[in-house]
Amino acid sequence: MKFPLQRSALLLAIAFAPAIHADQPVPERRLTPAELTTLAGTPGLRVEMSALVGDSSRPGLYSVRVSIPAHTRVQPHTHRDNRAVLVLSGTWHMGYGARFAPEALKALPAGSFYTEPAGQPHFAETQDEPVVLIVTGYGPSDTHMLPR
Repeated sequence: MKFPLQRSALLLAIAFAPAIHADQPVPERRLTPAELTTLAGTPGLRVEMSALVGDSSRPGLYSVRVSIPAHTRVQPHTHRDNRAVLVLSGTWHMGYGARFAPEALKALPAGSFYTEPAGQPHFAETQDEPVVLIVTGYGPSDTHMLPR
């Protein structure tokens, strides 16, 4: 099931309206999937990230498209910034906590939305299908993997 792009953009705009400042304009961007540039990912994670707008390593609004292959487990980690995430395709199984707990995972099919509060440990996995997410935050951001 595809989630309409207009609804996706509206959800992200509502989630981050307080973080968008008039003195930091968002550049005009129109990108086809073939035009997306792959970013360096977090070591140890089998994900592909593409910048949509902004730079997550610098102050300001950013959005990245994250593609995660089937049968991928993302161990507990945190980020320094608040993030809003939209599931574009597949079913993302996501949970909050400092230890990976399969019983805490919630299945989030395409069209689902969730947040990653700053400093809040969370974890996730894909099952038999790949997943594509749109992650939006206000940088600078980072990823801190927690010890197992």
